[in-house]
Amino acid sequence: MGLKLTVLGSSAAWSERPGRPSSCYMLEIGGQAMLLDLGQGSLGSVFPHRDPSTLTAVVVSHMHGDHHVDLIPLRNLLYYHYGEPQGIGLHLPAGLRQRYDVFMGEDGFLEFMEGHDVYEGTWPVGPFVVQAHPVTHSENSHAYRVTDAADPDGPGLVYSGDCGRAEDLLPLIREGDTVLCEAFWSTLEPIPSAMHLSAGQAADVARRGGAAHLLLTHILESYDPQAALAAARRVFTGTVELAEPEMVVSIGNTR
Repeated sequence: MGLKLTVLGSSAAWSERPGRPSSCYMLEIGGQAMLLDLGQGSLGSVFPHRDPSTLTAVVVSHMHGDHHVDLIPLRNLLYYHYGEPQGIGLHLPAGLRQRYDVFMGEDGFLEFMEGHDVYEGTWPVGPFVVQAHPVTHSENSHAYRVTDAADPDGPGLVYSGDCGRAEDLLPLIREGDTVLCEAFWSTLEPIPSAMHLSAGQAADVARRGGAAHLLLTHILESYDPQAALAAARRVFTGTVELAEPEMVVSIGNTR
């Protein structure tokens, strides 16, 4: 039992380097997989691991396009290649489906992927259990805790999405969890706005929550990720790593 995490994309609002998609993280249990976010350039990174049509679900953290814009090519794959829904559950911030209809000029643009709007709470997604908690960022922003439904009290993954107030993550973090946390501002102190976190803030909330493992992600391209890593290690005594594309992390006892 347990989760397998594969980082497919970890860049922030843009990347200057090829092969660096924006936010996208695949969780697997047995033969089933779900994605947390599907940012720009990330769908192509799914294919080496599995046919995207076999995904159990895509769960999106908030309204900003660098976390979901590759829903467009995913929908087009389903619509033009398969011609019918493939059973992918799509769990979106309230109002995002309607924005795609307006943006794409087509009513029901995402209808090939059924699902529900995300609100605070817990729900099953295949073999996973997903818990959503609102965070300070843009409208309808959520962080998530994902666990194995066969071991819901075991170690899980806490994903910050984009978050401007570290304390918002504390209700999700349990002792022994892996925290995948944005560190957009790297070592910048004080931070310019309450839209994102620094590496030090990410490390502090992981420490306070009793996490075992911290993965720093979504660091703005302008800043040095190694400096962010060093800053986090000064605060958090557990394992700290940078979330890099194709990194694989085992959480609990994987099956």
